[in-house]
Amino acid sequence: MNRSIPFIGAALLLAAPAAAQADIVIGLGTATTGAVAALGEQTVYGARQAIEDINARGGVLGRQLVLRVGDDACDPRQAVAVANRFATEGVVAVNGHLCSGSAIPASEVYNEEGIVMVTPTATSPALTDRGYDTVFRVCGRDDQQGVVAGRFLAERYAGRRVAVLDDKQSYGRGLADVVARTLEEAGTPVAFRASVTAGERDFSALVTNLKERGIEAVFYGGYHPELGLIVRQARELGLDARFVAGDGLNNAEFWSITGPAGQGTLFTDSEEAASSEAGRQLVESFRRAGLSEPGNFAFYSYATVQVIAQGLQQAGEADGGKLAAALRAGTFDTVVGQIRFDAKGDNVNPNYVLYEWSEGRYAPYTGN
Repeated sequence: MNRSIPFIGAALLLAAPAAAQADIVIGLGTATTGAVAALGEQTVYGARQAIEDINARGGVLGRQLVLRVGDDACDPRQAVAVANRFATEGVVAVNGHLCSGSAIPASEVYNEEGIVMVTPTATSPALTDRGYDTVFRVCGRDDQQGVVAGRFLAERYAGRRVAVLDDKQSYGRGLADVVARTLEEAGTPVAFRASVTAGERDFSALVTNLKERGIEAVFYGGYHPELGLIVRQARELGLDARFVAGDGLNNAEFWSITGPAGQGTLFTDSEEAASSEAGRQLVESFRRAGLSEPGNFAFYSYATVQVIAQGLQQAGEADGGKLAAALRAGTFDTVVGQIRFDAKGDNVNPNYVLYEWSEGRYAPYTGN
């Protein structure tokens, strides 16, 4: 990423005067500070570009969309504060929140206030399993992507020693639990299960433990800052295990932390949208703005705004209840493909694949 989060936040505040009465206000609950701010930065880019593109074509229901950004730093308490602020600002729908641990408590507020929440990235099954009418997600669930990672490990490392780690947070622990269960069901018992604390920096004791146990593959449920350090320290201490993670690793900062030590690290994520015609156009929009090329966090944030905008158009007015009903009934064309929601508000057709980090970039895993 080429720009700092504080600069982006300031630019948004300066560029967005108070919304006119006729404007439709869309909230973006994300992390523009904290350990995963680089992922939040992508969601800001995607949402902002979608708002600009939709407004350039006349807006929605003859009205302009206005974006309000709320920084929750992926902290549950801050997320609730952001949700309450959005409720007082007349927000009709929210793109977010970024992290499952923030999205779940924030959704309680939105459900009470009749505000529609559509997350581009929060994957915990608990978010939609409660059956709230106002909660949706365009990404998949941990019990979908975790199965992909678990099956890969079970097939490639059958009869070998596999460890499963997590960062104790809703996203990381939930994803790791699915992987562990998938391994066990496939007949590959987990040889070592442990947790780390988000924000830790010294993992030498953990790595030594993994090495002494003869671990050959490690699944990590969590985000890139901690796994980047674990991978780098593993190579420094002579542990040559394969590391696999979830979509929290889809961020260039991972390689900035690991350098060449990150070579061969795998992660699951939805299929890359950049290869589609709509995706290529979005990449060009980012380049013209002098921004880094978008990853899936930007694409899915853009798609979330598209879903909200199309849902509002189908609803016929900016009303939370009518918008929720329209989202459950409709099919929406987005930069990441067609999206349709099931009774829980989940995307009916998420498609998770494996990616591999190599030479500072990631690409679909080819099985080498």
